[in-house]
Amino acid sequence: MQIHIDDFNLDNPYPVAQSGASVPGFDALTTGRAQLIALGDTKTFSSSAVNELHFSYMRDFTNLGQPVGGLGVSLTSQGFANADGTSSIVALDPKGQSVENLNFNGFSTGAAANQLIQTNNIYQVSDVFSKVLGSHTMKFGGEFHADQVNAHPIAQFNGSFVFSGQETGVDFADFLIGVPSQYNQSQLNPFYARNKYAGLFAQDSWQARPSLTLNYGLRWDRVAPWSEKYNQISTFVPGAQSVVFPGAPPGILYPGDPGIPNTLAPIGNRSFSPRVGLAWSPQSEAGSFLEKILGSPGTTSVRASFGNFYTAIDALSVSVLAANAPYGTTYTSPAPPLFATPFITAASGQNNGQPFPYTFAPLNSSRSNPDPNIDWSTYEPISGIPGYDIHNRAPYTEEWMLSIERQAGPNTVFTASYVGTASHRQRVLIEPNAGNPALCLSLSQPSEVQPGTLTCGPGGEDTVYFPIAGGQVNGTRGPLGPNFGSNALQSNIGHANYNALELSARHTSGRLEFSAAYTYGKSLDQSSNVGEEVNPFNPALSYALSSFSVKHNFVVSYEYQLPFDELFHPNRLSRGWSLSGITHFASGFPITMINNGDNSLIGTNPNGINNSSIDEPDYSGGALHLNHNPRTNMNNYFDTTAFSMNTLGTPGTAKRRFFYGPGADNYDMAVAKKLSLTESKFLLFRVEAFNVFNHTQFNGPSSVDGDIGSSTFGDAISATPPRIMQGALKLNF
Repeated sequence: MQIHIDDFNLDNPYPVAQSGASVPGFDALTTGRAQLIALGDTKTFSSSAVNELHFSYMRDFTNLGQPVGGLGVSLTSQGFANADGTSSIVALDPKGQSVENLNFNGFSTGAAANQLIQTNNIYQVSDVFSKVLGSHTMKFGGEFHADQVNAHPIAQFNGSFVFSGQETGVDFADFLIGVPSQYNQSQLNPFYARNKYAGLFAQDSWQARPSLTLNYGLRWDRVAPWSEKYNQISTFVPGAQSVVFPGAPPGILYPGDPGIPNTLAPIGNRSFSPRVGLAWSPQSEAGSFLEKILGSPGTTSVRASFGNFYTAIDALSVSVLAANAPYGTTYTSPAPPLFATPFITAASGQNNGQPFPYTFAPLNSSRSNPDPNIDWSTYEPISGIPGYDIHNRAPYTEEWMLSIERQAGPNTVFTASYVGTASHRQRVLIEPNAGNPALCLSLSQPSEVQPGTLTCGPGGEDTVYFPIAGGQVNGTRGPLGPNFGSNALQSNIGHANYNALELSARHTSGRLEFSAAYTYGKSLDQSSNVGEEVNPFNPALSYALSSFSVKHNFVVSYEYQLPFDELFHPNRLSRGWSLSGITHFASGFPITMINNGDNSLIGTNPNGINNSSIDEPDYSGGALHLNHNPRTNMNNYFDTTAFSMNTLGTPGTAKRRFFYGPGADNYDMAVAKKLSLTESKFLLFRVEAFNVFNHTQFNGPSSVDGDIGSSTFGDAISATPPRIMQGALKLNF
C-alpha cells in the first residue's frame, strides 16, 4: 500500500496560460493538494504463473490562476462607464475586479482573466496475468478507470479585450483610438465532467530462436467521449430543433435530443489495436564478408515494430463546453466595439444591450422534462461555443520503427533508426457558421447597399445589410444562420504525420563517457494545438509544418574525469574532479504566419478557444533573406516585403508554417568535485552553467512574430534565458 500527499504553491509572474499578462506586474497564484492511495497484490501461482492486481484512488485539488498583481482596481475607475456614470461592464466577480485584461498581437497585459477551482477524482483498477510456456511469455490483462473533473471556473467574468489591428492595421494604434477588435465576457455554472474507460489486451513474447524474439499482441479499447453530470453540454446540427429546449434556435442540440447521447458522439466498441515487433541478432559464418559487416555474434541487433494506438479523449474537449447556453454563456462582440462601452459597436453606434447577469436553466431539463421557458433572445446571437461533433470517433495513431544497432569494440555502440507515425481523427476546431465571402463582397461597396446603410467588410458577418435592390440580409453566416455568431466545432477530421532518421553513438573509455545523437525529422499537421482553427471550406489548406517540427537536431553529452590525481600527488583533494556538459545544435521551430484580422470575410473570430483566425498573409514567393543572427539587424529575421495582407475575400496564399526560425547553438557545462569523507560518506560539490557562453538564443515556437497585423512582424521577439550559473553541495551517507 502507498499513500502520498503533496501540497503545492506557485506564484507565476507571467500567467499567460490563464489569459494573463506577458509583462511584469500581473502575477497569479496557484495552490493545491494532490493525494494518492494505491493498493497492490501480487499472487504467484507457480514458477511460471503470476497475477498482479492494482487499485488506486487519486484526488487532485487545484486553485489555478488566482490574480494577485493588478487586483483591487474597480472597472469604473479605469473608465469603463456609461454616460450616466454606471459601469459599462457588469463585474460578475466583484472581488476579482482588477486591471482589465488586454491582449495585443505580441503581448498581453492586465490581471489573469481565467481562474479555475477544480477537483479531479480518478478511480482505477488493473489486473495482469503472466504465464510462461516454453519459449513463450504470455500476458493477459485489462484495466478500468472512472474520471471526474469538478470545475468551478471564473473565466473572463469581468471581461477581456483583444486588439489585433483590425481598425488601423496596428494593434496598439487601435488601443490608442479606443476600438478593440473584440470583447469577450463569460458567465457559467460549475461543471462536472465524467468519463469511463475500459481496455483489454493479450500479448505474447516468443523466443523463436536464440537470436530472434517476436512480440505480438492485440488490444481493445473502449474510448468514450466525456459527458457532464447534468448534461450541460451541446453540439451543432444545422436545421435540427431541440426537444429538450423547444424554444432554442434550430441548429443547437443537447444530450437527450433525438440521436444525441450524453456523450454527444457515440461510444465506439470496435477499437482493436494489433501490434507486432521483433528483435533479431543476425549472425554469419566466421571469415565471411557478412561477418565484417555484422561483427561477431551478439554485436549487431535489428529491431522493428508496428502498432496501432487508440488515444484517450482529453478532458479539455468537454471543459471548453462549460459556457454553453442556457447553462452559461460567452459574449463575443459581433463587431469591433468601443473600448469604454464594449457593448456598443464602434462603426455603427448600435447598442447591443447589456446581457449580464444571466438567469440560467435549471439542471433537470431533459427530453421527458423539456424546458420551453428559456428566453433565448438573451443568448442570441449564440457565440463562442466549441461544440463537440456528433460524428466524432476515437482518434488513433499508427507507429512504426526500424533500428539497427552495431557494437564496434568493447566500448562503442552505433545506432541508426527510422521512426514514423501517422495520426488519424485528430480533434481540430472548425467554424460551423462561417461567413460567406462572396455574399459579403457583393455588399461591400456603397453602390451595392441602400444609401446611408452599412457596407460589408472584415468583421461584418453578423451585421444586417440592405441591398440596393431591396430586402434585408441578416448577416452573411451559414448554415446555422443569423441566430448564431462565430462558434467552433470540435471535429475529428484532422490528420498528422512524423518521419525521422535518428543516428546515435555512445563511447566509454577510461576517464571519458561520450554520446552523440542526430535527428533529421519533419512533422506535418492541420493543427498543432486545439487553438489553431482550420479552414472551414477546405481543411486541407491548413495542412503545414507542425509548430514543434525541428528539421535538424544534434546533441552531444559527455563526462570526463579530470586527471588531477595523475598530474599532482593523488589524494582526497586531487581525486574526484569531473567536467561534464551538453552541447546542442538545432534548426529553429517553424514560424506561424497569421493575420488576426478578417480579410477572408469568413469570421473565425479568436474567442478564447481558438487563438487566432484562419487568415494568413499573401506571399509573393520571393526570397525571404533569413537573418540567422537577428541581433545584427534590429532583431529583424525575415524580409517582410515578401508578404502582404491577404486579398479581401481570400484566406491568404501563405502556408500557416513553411519556413524555420532561428536555431539553437547552446552549451551547458558543469564542474564537480567528489570529496570522500569515509567509506560510506562523501560530499559532492557542483558548479553548473547553462548557456555558458551567454549566446543569445532566438529559439522557440514563438520566437519570431509571424502576425502581419503586429508592429513587430518579422522580428525576433523572444529568446531563451541568458547564462545561468548555480552551485550545489550534497552530502551522501
